Amino acid sequence: MHNSNPAKLKDGDRCLVTGGTHKGKSGIVRDIKLSKTGHITITVVQDNGVRFKTLGKNVEVL
Repeated sequence: MHNSNPAKLKDGDRCLVTGGTHKGKSGIVRDIKLSKTGHITITVVQDNGVRFKTLGKNVEVL
């Protein structure tokens, strides 16, 4: 169940990672960027303060 429209992601949204390396983790969306290849990349900050980067298509807004 991937987010079909990652453009709806906003800084501060609560999200759940539904694919990729960090699948199953959740946190707050930060630092939304558009990569040179046209993919949306985001930083997710977990409740424990740990940050990781993932693709926008791998997350679902909660």
